Amino acid sequence: MREERVILVNENDEPLGLMPKMEAHEKGLLHRAFSVFVMNDKGQTMMQQRAEGKYHSPGLWTNTCCSHQREGESSVEAGKRRLVEEMGFTTELEEVFSFIYKAPFDNGLTEHEYDHVLVGKYEGTPRLNPDEVANWKWVYPEEVRRDMEAHPERYTAWFRIIFGKFYDHLMQNVPL
Repeated sequence: MREERVILVNENDEPLGLMPKMEAHEKGLLHRAFSVFVMNDKGQTMMQQRAEGKYHSPGLWTNTCCSHQREGESSVEAGKRRLVEEMGFTTELEEVFSFIYKAPFDNGLTEHEYDHVLVGKYEGTPRLNPDEVANWKWVYPEEVRRDMEAHPERYTAWFRIIFGKFYDHLMQNVPL
């Protein structure tokens, strides 16, 4: 299987070209990505625990799913594709904001992403892909915030960055 390529972008999210995913992470180059937060009617967020076999951040808790858009694929299309691949379901998604972040890892890789944050609703039980996801749970955002303050090591680096922005968005826009 050919390695997935990411879309390199500038700080205005304008495409600059394609690069193999691992090479972009080794070089720490800015590329397009997305993060999906799925909520239920109780206001809880679906969290996933990354599979132990993942090449970085194995076993850590993070948002419902995240990945990279493919060439010609919108953020919403990419989010729906990845929800099926990782969590085994689909739902409508809406882009709520985007931002740039950089997170270096101990293994020499760096996430430097122009991240599009997507939100959706779902009430069912996911069908996990065990190559991607070890576990899942519904959690109230306030509980996540408190646990992350007490135990940041349980969460992925990007989630610790993204969650504050997501939490602020929820507090301003979603009645809980």
